[in-house]
Amino acid sequence: MIPRYSRGEMAAIWSPETKFRIWFEIEAHAADAMADLGIVPKEAAKTIWEKGKAATFNVARIDEIEREVKHDVIAFLTHLAEIVGPDARFVHQGMTSSDVLDTCLNVQLVRAADILLDDLDALLAAVKRRAFEHNDTVCMGRSHGIHAEPTTFGLKLAQAYAEFDRNRARLLDARREVATCAISGAVGTFANVDPAVEAHVAKKLGLQPEPVSTQVIPRDRHAIYFATLAVIASSIERLSIEIRHLQRTEVREAEEYFSPGQKGSSAMPHKRNPILTENLAGLARMVRAYALPAMENVALWHERDISHSSVERMIGPDATVTLDFALHRLTGVVDKLVVYPERMQAILDSLGGLVHSQRVLLALTQAGVSREDAYRLVQVNAMKVWEESKDFLAELKADPEVTAHVSAAELEALFDLGYHVKHVDTIFARVFGDG
Repeated sequence: MIPRYSRGEMAAIWSPETKFRIWFEIEAHAADAMADLGIVPKEAAKTIWEKGKAATFNVARIDEIEREVKHDVIAFLTHLAEIVGPDARFVHQGMTSSDVLDTCLNVQLVRAADILLDDLDALLAAVKRRAFEHNDTVCMGRSHGIHAEPTTFGLKLAQAYAEFDRNRARLLDARREVATCAISGAVGTFANVDPAVEAHVAKKLGLQPEPVSTQVIPRDRHAIYFATLAVIASSIERLSIEIRHLQRTEVREAEEYFSPGQKGSSAMPHKRNPILTENLAGLARMVRAYALPAMENVALWHERDISHSSVERMIGPDATVTLDFALHRLTGVVDKLVVYPERMQAILDSLGGLVHSQRVLLALTQAGVSREDAYRLVQVNAMKVWEESKDFLAELKADPEVTAHVSAAELEALFDLGYHVKHVDTIFARVFGDG
């Protein structure tokens, strides 16, 4: 995790202090369940809870022990024994390290998902507000980066809203997928730990028992989780690129908010660069990069190996922290985005009405002209606009082959921007509902 791209609440989930606290809770809940089964004395389970709950786990001490024993869970259990005393012999009864590590990881991923869901809610609210603000702000729609037909800036944002709303549903599914618990012992057979212990720990931690854990929780669950984060990152980049394109000097339809005192370049004082959305494109690349190793983690040897472990120690914190930061940053960009409707109108007018070419094409075909001939007539006049800066409507009116089928008055009626946006409210109702 890089502090520059980290926010406190998400980063705290991955701190050693949080991790060791979760490890303790897993062990203490397991001791409670074993006490109910008569495996552990009830007083011992109570002591474990009371002393562990009141303790501050010494990360430096655990690290010191690990340097000697070369095993992180044993190092923690040794330190816990220093805190609990003789009753610590009842900790970790019949359990294996993966019971603690995997269950903890899933608790952390669930907590991270909850923060990311809140992030998405904030982004959706900002996008929705700006979409309704500009639902009738007509602008140029582009395909291949080239002027196509009119749309509205609100529709651009409505598309983003629908996409992030789908992402929210995907993240909910991924959260549900990864919210499992394994307390099944070596190779996952429950030989030395009763399944009732797993059920108890799972309930206490808000998880579900893993049906078959084979000592480790199956990593296909984690693969879909990180793949979902990657898809969300791709959606962040999609909207960021749109904003970056609209901020280009030649376009200037919208731009990131440029605050008083902000500097755009160390060399050129005039610069107003889209630094936030460029940064988001870069962060999206990183989050996507974490999806592939998560998928490669699915294939482990037999019932368990630890080739996944080093990967998850990195991608767990990095993917969630980075995505949390990116979602928060994008929300700020959308919330403060500066939009220039007048510039949008100027760009609509800049090619002499070419955006209405399809309407003219359709009018000619409806007047009895073959599609091939109609396309030729419209394209010939359109190319004059591209190559000679002519006025499209004037050229059409001056073309006897065109006016033989469509009158000048009818042509003028085809050059109505309102025609192109007449169903915007219908699309908005689909995206946002009728309320």
